[in-house]
Amino acid sequence: MSPRAWSVTPSGPLRGDVFVRGSKNSVTKHMVAAVLGDGPSTIRSVPEVGDVAITADILRSLGVGVDHDEKTGTIVVESHGAIATEVPLSFSGLNRIPILLLGPLLHRAGEAFVPMVGGDPIGQRPVNFHIDALRQFGAEIEVGDDGIRAKASHLHGAKIELPYPSVGATETVLLTAVLAEDRTVIRNAATEPEVTELALFLQRMGARIEMSPGRKITIDGVPSLKGAATTLAGDRNEAFSYLVAGLVTGGEVRVRNCPQDRLVTAITTLHRMGARFDITDDYISASAPDGLRPAAVSTDTHPGFMTDWQTPLVVLFTQADGMSVLHETVYEDRLVYVPALKQMGAEVELFSTCLGGESCRFHDTNAKHSAVVKGISKLRGADVEVPDVRAGFSSVIAAAIADGPSRISGIHHLERGYHRPAEQFADLGLSIEPSS
Repeated sequence: MSPRAWSVTPSGPLRGDVFVRGSKNSVTKHMVAAVLGDGPSTIRSVPEVGDVAITADILRSLGVGVDHDEKTGTIVVESHGAIATEVPLSFSGLNRIPILLLGPLLHRAGEAFVPMVGGDPIGQRPVNFHIDALRQFGAEIEVGDDGIRAKASHLHGAKIELPYPSVGATETVLLTAVLAEDRTVIRNAATEPEVTELALFLQRMGARIEMSPGRKITIDGVPSLKGAATTLAGDRNEAFSYLVAGLVTGGEVRVRNCPQDRLVTAITTLHRMGARFDITDDYISASAPDGLRPAAVSTDTHPGFMTDWQTPLVVLFTQADGMSVLHETVYEDRLVYVPALKQMGAEVELFSTCLGGESCRFHDTNAKHSAVVKGISKLRGADVEVPDVRAGFSSVIAAAIADGPSRISGIHHLERGYHRPAEQFADLGLSIEPSS
């Protein structure tokens, strides 16, 4: 059983190699896509994270076969004939996967029920984008207090324009459109690497998908899909997080198995802060021998600065010489981790105005979505509770440069999204012990 907390003792600069597997956001969506295929699908470079185990249990509850070999990082998913149509309520609020199953279950059984979605408390992730899209395919949707029920004897193609380039809603449309009759066109689609990776997997399964400039995706439905195999590219968020872990401690981490093209904006941002890079086909490493400069960064949809990158970035800001600004434009409550950093001595102020970039969709709200960070700050050891997966990593790297030991509780959040984080940090030289 995983410990409930870690005791982290600063141990100097973090140095070494980290091999990153695929992201939780990719593998779980591929597992759902595999439900659509006739025959087994194989997914390789699978991380050992909590969300993968939850998704495997969800699929097994429906009667889908899931064989997970953790040693090799391989998952095989296969639907054996008829499957159940209802995801049990016991999976309520655990992750975002159930809503993505609506389209596949409608194709396989004509009806579906999924419990309410969960995930990190980082702001609104409206399910209405998903529901509106499914209704345009011809599904009858009823939203209740405990979940969403859907029926459809026939799903047809549709012209769908998303109000915002939501990753989850784009994935719902892809997973539904591939077997719907006739053509579907998505406008204002998300174009994140994880979305493209899912589209490529569906294409291997036999889907007809065309990606066009201007956030347009066209899907021509086919009668059936087959099983397929793929090896996931390395998790770009995990790669960035470990690069920052090296920089923030004055060390140098070398990240393997994450293609450079997934980190273009991140690398440029760190360059501006004074980081030096060594980039090859095999690895990316970063160091800052001359110190770090402040920066102003706005998060955005791809190819902008990824929202998941901002949590370790804010810790890095605390070690940059001057005032830095972070403007979050994707999730209005993404800065929920800041109190934990302030408890450790970080000098951070939050604002509801749009700072460091153009006005965003939160500018007329009371959401505190901008942060001003003063550096260089001397951080101190503390007893902190982390609220979500990304905050967990940031708290650990903050603890790595504190003036004494820290106790980080809520560590299950971290383990839900990062592959063997305790082992990875230990290999880099950080002293971590389990704590009750």
